[in-house]
Amino acid sequence: MNGESKTALVLSLLASDLDETQRFYEAIGFCLSGGALQSGWIEMTHGSARLQFYSDPPVGTPATPSLSGTIYLHVANVDALAKTLNAKYAFEWGPETMDYGMRELAVRDPSGYLVAFAAPK
Repeated sequence: MNGESKTALVLSLLASDLDETQRFYEAIGFCLSGGALQSGWIEMTHGSARLQFYSDPPVGTPATPSLSGTIYLHVANVDALAKTLNAKYAFEWGPETMDYGMRELAVRDPSGYLVAFAAPK
């Protein structure tokens, strides 16, 4: 890799319901930046984070939504976000300060993916 190229990480995930997925991610601050519901895929962006969702599994992927990890998004203020999300979504944890010094909260998206928001304490 040379210093002139930019690297971007884009997660490409199967969604159980694209419309519900789009509404969820818009509610937590993402914007639709590509695709369309009728095309079977959407791309949601929040700052430099990009997530792509598909209604049909891409080649070589499981037929049902699965991810063995957590999608982490670093935000400016976890507690302010918690106030916004509290009426809409059950928290999997938080907001709380973790033993490694990050303030975090987490929710599950409509496909069951764990989405955590973190900020340095």
